[in-house]
Parts: sequence; structure tokens; C-alpha cells
Amino acid sequence: MKPNALLVKTLLNNDQLQITLQRLAHQLVENHLSFNDTALIGIQPRGIYLSDRIAAMVKAIIGKKKIDYGKLDITFYRDDVQTRDIKAPHDTIIPFSIENKSVILIDDVLHTGRTIRSAMDALVDYGRPKNVELLVLVDRRFSRELPIQPDYAGYTVDTIITQKVIVYWNEKDGKDEVVLIDKV
Repeated sequence: MKPNALLVKTLLNNDQLQITLQRLAHQLVENHLSFNDTALIGIQPRGIYLSDRIAAMVKAIIGKKKIDYGKLDITFYRDDVQTRDIKAPHDTIIPFSIENKSVILIDDVLHTGRTIRSAMDALVDYGRPKNVELLVLVDRRFSRELPIQPDYAGYTVDTIITQKVIVYWNEKDGKDEVVLIDKV
């Protein structure tokens, strides 16, 4: 094998991803039942592909046409905002009060925990929730820099620093798949 070659391993194929999403949606309904005092908030940019699907599945399961669902941009709350090449921040859309509600933050991959810390900082600008839970599709378990753990995880993988988890979404990438990429 050539140096700097990439090894790609599929963690979740299309079918496995759909089953995982259904399981996560059912877990949310099991814990929050009617969603009267619960809000789902996807983290921009890539967490919204997951949150869009989870919100649609939850609505279908509980038989409601509308639940509190928003999208949160954390661009200017990041601790590395000065070093990132930011072209334009995404829109934050939270058209409801989160005051005294259970809020479920949704993101695709939990790695160091820094994105979630930034999201919690941004979230308090919109009110004081009763509690905050975290749903992620992939938990990169042993790479935390902060003491943040998911309440709901679709898939857990142990990774090293040279590995990267990529989530492909049909809406953006033309396919649904989760892969682990390793430089060799």
C-alpha cells in the first residue's frame, strides 16, 4: 500500500442508516411522548440533515403535523472562529420559545465535544431550557476534549486522531452512508 493512501470502511450503509434513524426517533418518542414541552434543534450545517429526518419521523410516529423544531447556527460561538475560513454563517431558525422546555440538540458526529459546547452557549441566547439532551448519529467515543456525552447515539465507534468519520446525506451528497476514513 502506498504511503498516504486512504482506507475507507463503511460503518452504516443506506439500509443500516435508515434503521438507525427509526430507532433514534422511537427512542425520542418513548422518552418525550407527545412532544408538547419538547423541542428538537439541529446544529448547522450538517446536523440539520439528521434533524430534518428525525423531526419528520417523530411527527409521523406521534401523529402530529407540527412539533417545535429549529435550526441553530453556532459559527460565532466557536472557540476557533478566528482560525476558520468562514464564508457566511447559516441561518438560525427557532420560531418558538425554548423557555422551560426540554431541548434535544441534534448533530451528525460527536467528536471532541467543542461543537456541542458552542451550541449550548448559543442556545441560552434564546432562553433557558428546562433541560438539554444530545442526539448524535455517530459518537466517536474516545476523542473527547470536553466532558460531553450523548443521550442518544445511533452508532458508536472508537477512533484515533488520524481517522475521520464522514456522514453522507442524500440531500447534499447524493447517497446515505457513514464511512470511516483512515490515512495509512
